[in-house]
Amino acid sequence: MMKIVQCVPNISEGNDIEKIKRIIAPLEHQVGFKLISAEPDKDYNRTVITLIGNPEDMMVPLLHFFEHAKNEIDMRLHKGEHARMGAVDVCPFIPISGITIEECVEYAQQLASSVWERLNIPVFLYAKAAKQPNRVSLPDIRKGEFEGMSEKLKDPQWLPDFGNARIHHTAGVSAIGARIPLIAFNIDIPSMDEKIASSIAKAIRQSSGGFQHIQAGPATLLERGHTQVTMNILDFKKNPIYRVYETVKMEVARYGLKIESSEIVGLLPKEALTDSLKYYLQVHKKTLSKEASLEEITTLSRSYLGLRDFDSTKIIESYL
Repeated sequence: MMKIVQCVPNISEGNDIEKIKRIIAPLEHQVGFKLISAEPDKDYNRTVITLIGNPEDMMVPLLHFFEHAKNEIDMRLHKGEHARMGAVDVCPFIPISGITIEECVEYAQQLASSVWERLNIPVFLYAKAAKQPNRVSLPDIRKGEFEGMSEKLKDPQWLPDFGNARIHHTAGVSAIGARIPLIAFNIDIPSMDEKIASSIAKAIRQSSGGFQHIQAGPATLLERGHTQVTMNILDFKKNPIYRVYETVKMEVARYGLKIESSEIVGLLPKEALTDSLKYYLQVHKKTLSKEASLEEITTLSRSYLGLRDFDSTKIIESYL
């Protein structure tokens, strides 16, 4: 059986489209894997890139991609809403078919070694690839961001897994890891008051007493004229999308506001949507057919979850 992974590198550039094109050029038109999407966000000043295919075929192109990002992005000049610590901020490998999470860890280690040895960029291994308990959580690694990373690396507990205790002066540091599929889910708050988004994020995230498997924070999207609760759902089987979405709708009502839209960044498994659709359809005394097409699932998801800019190409199964 062919090994298929999803790889989702994030770069710290979301404004300069020509620069982004140059950075991702090594990932285009390759044999063995496909560049599915590159989703830039001007407010976050970040681009989420999605690859699907054989991880063996990704190794060399990914190294060239890291090199292009290193040459194009100067972290000393970077500003944006999203927390970040490097030109290629993070690069996870996610098992999809014919491959185990342990094998994904091996590919993460292989790429991390090459990035340090060839490009002199220090790398932390995170999530399932983490070698230390304090490196499982990406926000823990990223804490301090690029500006505070030089000082952080002086602490022996934060010596990179590959590299020395010194950031690359323009490219910073990177995190490379292996994880199960997570859902990058953002809920639009119809207000420019970031305190509201911050309060709601605090109510739902695990670190401040909210839902387990949820990381969340506030963001202001000047381009769109509103704020967001931006989150990662680390295990959608234990805390599905609908539960978080409905909780945010309930919390925002206290401010006299109404949630009308949300977004998925990157891809997600079909099951993450169908699990939530079953809840909504049950409320209306309906059921979801086991033969429901991706187009039907997409339409229902837009309706019940307010997903904007969403179509079936956001669902992993559309590529398998």
